[in-house]
Amino acid sequence: MKLFVWRWLVVSSFVHTAFLAVAETRPQYGGVLHIAARDAISSPDPAMAAQPASLTEANLYALIFENLVTVEERGRVQPVLAISWQASHDDRRWQFRLRSGVKFHDGIGLTAEIAATSLRTANSSWHVTAEADTVTIDLESGNPDLLAELALPRNAILNRGTNGPPSGTGPFRIVDWQDGKRLSLAANDDYWGGRPFLDSIEVRAGQTFRDQLMAFQSGKADLIEVAPEQAQRVPVDRQALHSSLPIELLALVFSHDAQSPDEKVLRRVLALSIDRVSIGSVLLQSAGQSAGGLLPNWMTGYAFVFSSEADLAQARHLHDQVPTVPAWTLGYDAADPLSRLIAERIVLNAKDAGLSLQVTVSANPNLSLTRIPFDSSDPWVALQRLGAFAGLSVPVMPDNSVENLYAAEQSLLATERIIPLFHLPIVYAISPAVKNWKSHEDGAWSLADTWLENKP
Repeated sequence: MKLFVWRWLVVSSFVHTAFLAVAETRPQYGGVLHIAARDAISSPDPAMAAQPASLTEANLYALIFENLVTVEERGRVQPVLAISWQASHDDRRWQFRLRSGVKFHDGIGLTAEIAATSLRTANSSWHVTAEADTVTIDLESGNPDLLAELALPRNAILNRGTNGPPSGTGPFRIVDWQDGKRLSLAANDDYWGGRPFLDSIEVRAGQTFRDQLMAFQSGKADLIEVAPEQAQRVPVDRQALHSSLPIELLALVFSHDAQSPDEKVLRRVLALSIDRVSIGSVLLQSAGQSAGGLLPNWMTGYAFVFSSEADLAQARHLHDQVPTVPAWTLGYDAADPLSRLIAERIVLNAKDAGLSLQVTVSANPNLSLTRIPFDSSDPWVALQRLGAFAGLSVPVMPDNSVENLYAAEQSLLATERIIPLFHLPIVYAISPAVKNWKSHEDGAWSLADTWLENKP
């Protein structure tokens, strides 16, 4: 009898434990997710943003607005607001059939005309027409990468009204947007993909890494960004950290094209003088990958071909061939202490090669230390976006082969307008209360299926 009772207690205890485990992992509706971010949200309309969206901006935009298609990290195109599409043999005409039953946050149903108007607003050179449930895009020249372009935040489908922020079709709607510093989102009860578990999301942007960490440790933030160079020593649980592939380019960008052959030579002198190994190991704590090329290796597979090694002897040799050497000003982000340290190290490297650089936070420096986000995982689109950021155009190529991609990248580097330094990841810290948060290698994440455990 005692043996039977003991066995029954064991079984009962096991069942109770299993029940609790299931209960703890069962999704829960409700709760407010608090996010702290470094980059301010420059505009509630992604097509109006002056620069490519940062990774955090792109992820927040994806909660509110949706595109015709999306591109997964391995390059697979997935339908979103378009359920099917086809292209002409020369990739100049593209037709998209829209998903039915989709409503914007303002209650207006998605139509082909609204989608066409949205795309025309973002792309003045496209000829976009609507008929029934189909949107047609006619281009001046063939573009095999159009699907990847349509997946950019700026090409999301918006219903732009006359008052207030634009309306989207995503799982969350805008409740309040304050100068890019604060963003309040509420669950879209009528979302075509099913209501999200979270009731709302509160975002505080423009926060330093230190302020974000303090908010995280005090329980005031559930999701924050962590400086890549601090990821190994930040006082949080290692399991709470999630790192993307290198998705940002840290580079020196000149404000204008070289005005003479001598100036072009001096820019090459600067590129050869920079000791990326020392900067990477000491200042970045080995968080980034030294970059001699523009695109990261995970995008192209050939980034290692571009040398990132310093060559002070060659830099001095080239310097001696230029009769007059002007002084340059080097700008950096005054809100980022690491940027100043890197800028000062670059000044010392340049001095060793005979150049004169001076750091400044004033407007219109000769060159700037800049972080450039890759808002597309497609290498051709990423290169075009990066070139546009630096005021450069990617040359037209006969096809999108790897050989032509390499040649296009070489042509941009040959202008000496931009000097790549490092490819950097984005690192997030996630509270243990956040469940089913998915982070992809390219840094994309979705909160539509995320829920909070036992948190009001």
